[in-house]
Amino acid sequence: MTVEKYAVIGHPIEHSKSPLIHQAFAQQFNQSIVYDKVLAPLDGFAATLTRLRAEGYVGANVTVPFKFEAFDACHELSARAQAAGAVNTLSFKAAQLLGDNTDGCGLVNDILKHQQTSLAGKKILLLGAGGAAQGVMLPLLEQQPLQLTVANRSLDKAQVMAGRFAAQAASKQVVLQVQTFADLAQGYDVVINATSAGLTESALQMPALVFQQNTLAYDMMYGRDTPFMQQARAAGARVADGLGMLVEQAAEAFYLWHGVRPDTAPVIQSFRQP
Repeated sequence: MTVEKYAVIGHPIEHSKSPLIHQAFAQQFNQSIVYDKVLAPLDGFAATLTRLRAEGYVGANVTVPFKFEAFDACHELSARAQAAGAVNTLSFKAAQLLGDNTDGCGLVNDILKHQQTSLAGKKILLLGAGGAAQGVMLPLLEQQPLQLTVANRSLDKAQVMAGRFAAQAASKQVVLQVQTFADLAQGYDVVINATSAGLTESALQMPALVFQQNTLAYDMMYGRDTPFMQQARAAGARVADGLGMLVEQAAEAFYLWHGVRPDTAPVIQSFRQP
């Protein structure tokens, strides 16, 4: 029996946990798969895809900085990939390249399942207006929160991103707002940090009043206690990092490829072990 081959493509890629996650999922179903890390040259993503297809790979995950190139390379895109403007999951079907984006689904599933926090009817603050924020907008709106506020350093970028989702927000009767960080002036039920500030240990210049005693403060980054998490904790909020999002987005990709949904809780727990 042929063992199906998958990969994660990025630059850098050595740090990726995707092979461990997908192998753990496969073991749950007594499946045998190959899942490799592939370092693509910064100017060689298309050539890397061609090589993988020629070598018999049937799917790939895509990480920084190639999600936009993956979007452009696809012959067919899911609705959530179109909304995100980026692709993180590829399926090789005959001569066709199918693209999806599981990041937003991963975030929402982690919040609902592992953080045990409903998003319906809630006030959500999304920090940032870059690719990470755009990738989660549609799945957040589909949860029908009462209000979704996009905050960014520059208002114009937030306005452009919010404008892309105005029709979806209206159809779900969600109040969609934009703010600068400095002008935030109310508390929220859920605050999601989609900025890269944690990479440089930078604090976001925003008032602590956005955090309330029952607020879930969620940083998409994982593996470090970011200034955002520290500020939220000091204000009395409940804090979570993005490890669950990482595992949940992988689970959605696994489902797309194999048609079965893995149990994510033990995999998340295995990474939490010291």
